[in-house]
Amino acid sequence: MPRTPVSKSPPANRDLVIVALPGTGSDGYFAGRAFADETIPVIAVDPTENGLISTYLQALDDTAADGHQVLAAGVSIGACVALRWALDNPTRCSGVLAALPPWLGDPATAPAAHSARLTLDQLARTGLEATIEQMTAGTPPWLATELARSWRATAPVLDAMLTEAAGYHAPTAGDIAELSVPLSITATIDDPVHPFEVAQTWHDAAPNALLQTITLDDLGADPSVLGRRCLDGWRRLTR
Repeated sequence: MPRTPVSKSPPANRDLVIVALPGTGSDGYFAGRAFADETIPVIAVDPTENGLISTYLQALDDTAADGHQVLAAGVSIGACVALRWALDNPTRCSGVLAALPPWLGDPATAPAAHSARLTLDQLARTGLEATIEQMTAGTPPWLATELARSWRATAPVLDAMLTEAAGYHAPTAGDIAELSVPLSITATIDDPVHPFEVAQTWHDAAPNALLQTITLDDLGADPSVLGRRCLDGWRRLTR
């Protein structure tokens, strides 16, 4: 199987590496900025035609197979996949950095999955540019700009990505209770698409976890606040 495309080359050393997984409709450019760190290299993963979840898992597997110890990081659906991989690979993972957790278990009633399905429907009815125009009208300017960029960048796989993400069964609270590595979570207190209650449940279920909060304005001012808060929490948990 060919190696998973990434937006940064893997580092030459054999030490700790952050593998950053984007949210639905996003890409490695945003994930790389969100989890940028001065001391730990970042591999930011782009969705591919091989499938959203498969691409993410392959990137994590490849990084670990190269001899690196992985910090599995993700935004939204990326956080779900990072958590799943950590549960399945406890000896190869040094922790989970989870930004904006979207749901637990079945996504049927989750706002983030509902939003993905609405976007899919709009894309099918009106096309990409009209969907972007409609999204922009009701979205904070910073987020509209970011989504317009990433939707155009991921256009060849956008429909498939939205479909797969909206049906992804995330780890349950029972699964999270079995997590053997630190879980550091950053959640917004004012984002209806990523309810704070979900992040709180992830935190409460995990044996070793820390939850920090931001606002959407904080995120809009600087996406790297996600990674800084997650890494700060991880360092506190492992100190």
